[in-house]
Amino acid sequence: MTVPESATGPAADDPAPTPDALTSLSTQAARQLTTTTKSEPQMQAISSRWLLKMLPWVDVKGGTYRVNRRLQLRVGRGRVQFDQNGADDIRVIPQTLTELPALRGYSDLDVLKEVATRFRVREIRAGQVLVEAGQPVQEAYLVVHGRFTRFTEGKYGEEEILGVVTDGDQIGDEAIGQPDPLWLSSVRAETSGVLLVLPWTVVQEFTDRSPSLAAHLAAYAEQQRLPMNRKGEADVPVQAGHVGEPTIDGGFVDYELSPREYELSLTQTVLRVHTRVADLYNNPMNQTEQQLRLTVEEIRERQEWELVNNREFGLLHSADYGQRISTFTGPPTPDDMDELLSMRRKTKLFIAHPKAIAAFFRQCNRRGLVPGTASVDGHEIPAWRGVPIFPCNKIPVSPQHTSSIIALRTGEGDQGAIGLYQTGIPDEHQPGLNVRFMGIDANSIIRYLVTAYYSMAILVPDAVGILENAQIGRTPE
Repeated sequence: MTVPESATGPAADDPAPTPDALTSLSTQAARQLTTTTKSEPQMQAISSRWLLKMLPWVDVKGGTYRVNRRLQLRVGRGRVQFDQNGADDIRVIPQTLTELPALRGYSDLDVLKEVATRFRVREIRAGQVLVEAGQPVQEAYLVVHGRFTRFTEGKYGEEEILGVVTDGDQIGDEAIGQPDPLWLSSVRAETSGVLLVLPWTVVQEFTDRSPSLAAHLAAYAEQQRLPMNRKGEADVPVQAGHVGEPTIDGGFVDYELSPREYELSLTQTVLRVHTRVADLYNNPMNQTEQQLRLTVEEIRERQEWELVNNREFGLLHSADYGQRISTFTGPPTPDDMDELLSMRRKTKLFIAHPKAIAAFFRQCNRRGLVPGTASVDGHEIPAWRGVPIFPCNKIPVSPQHTSSIIALRTGEGDQGAIGLYQTGIPDEHQPGLNVRFMGIDANSIIRYLVTAYYSMAILVPDAVGILENAQIGRTPE
């Protein structure tokens, strides 16, 4: 039976209709008479930039911000650096020995170079006990690579963990200046590692034959005997609980003689726009404005990167080494976050790479914990112990797949971390950012100089803490 074509449409083998056979205007032709609706230029690299939003910004009219502090008597610890040319050819860089508290400020480079040559390489296996509490100090150690745990015996015979020592840290230098130094805690290797070892007799040898070193160490030991508060600042004598009319001791609050000053840094670029583009192609969107908008976004992204990574004022380089801890087992755990939180008062926020946040949540999931949230400017932000954890993709991830989590107390009133900028600058486009017309060159190119001025200051050392060596990769269940 034959089915009428009108009931089924053209047969499957029939050719496609030609333009002459169309019975209405095609969409391709119709578009020639329509106006396309366009979006503004999009930019994938724009991030949330929570650090810029959450920092309190202080207007620095003079371009420089000075942080005045009480006189600090306890010298902070730094980290030494190494030059490695093979498994057995590892040397400490002599200039970095001044990162040891006892050698801070020592300037005789010849002595430092000679001391550096006396260190010897020693490989350590996982589980090996390096030193035991109560034993005499016979060697000083520089950690080239590995993770070591400080522990001691608790009140009831249990093991108490005191801290973790990792790459660049020192073990034993705190005994300098002590007549008969003893180890105050035991040290065990949690991973295999490499140490540089200096016998204690070598330290005594250099002290005996180098008058400048002996005088420096003696001055350091004397300074450590001066009265100081629990934060290492010069003490002020006070009395409490007395009765009658005793003689009350007097004193004064001493200041640092060389306080740190922060000069405003900058990020800038030259925006170029052809006059023909600026004159003719501005409907429905102004070309110059769109070029400027995306340029400013890029500058703000770099500004946040600098606040984290700049070697002069960035958080990762300015944080005090006494406020840095390493993860105990590798991934960031709730215990590690609690330890970081306990190191300061009034922690306002954490910032971490999104992968580090995911690694922390995996550890929470394994323990059956559900982190809370905090409401910030209408956004629900994940939080730990009520402190919001903000993502920041400017925190680097190392080739070993580790990253850092930063804890901040902010604001001048709380002696925290603050952002620095200057408002009211010429041709200001946004606070602390200006756009200055640079003229038109012979090629009809309009040029604008776009500049952002900024910096960051940490008012007291415990305003910023860092959880380091946080492994962000997945581990087997």
